[in-house]
Amino acid sequence: MRRIAAVMILVAGAGLGASLLARAQDSGSVAVIYYWKARTGKLEEYNRYIKTIAERVDADAQRQGAFLSVTTYISRKPDGPWTHMRVFIVKDRVHEAALARALDDADVRVEPDEAKRKAHQDLAASLRDFVAEEEVDLLR
Repeated sequence: MRRIAAVMILVAGAGLGASLLARAQDSGSVAVIYYWKARTGKLEEYNRYIKTIAERVDADAQRQGAFLSVTTYISRKPDGPWTHMRVFIVKDRVHEAALARALDDADVRVEPDEAKRKAHQDLAASLRDFVAEEEVDLLR
């Protein structure tokens, strides 16, 4: 009986998670994808940068309505063309076009001190290289 109850709880939880993700994706029609390559030996440090600096900026931009959701994927292939893929789901093409500016504006709100923002930018530049940016439509 306990085993059945545990399975039912897991199924209900998975269904709720899938429902929330589907709802976020249903209200968005476009994604902006940024590909980054962590420099050799800098993968963990870049992960830490994302968790401690970039995610704070992302959260502020999301509160302001810049995007619906963001997910960061980390490649398991050390010799692949990218190590990090950051996928921002946005409502429409208007929000797609405004995303980069919205993230910059959020950066200023999160860290108003220009010297500290510059230090964060320099740190990011020392940890990773830009690979590509893509805008895609979500298949419905």
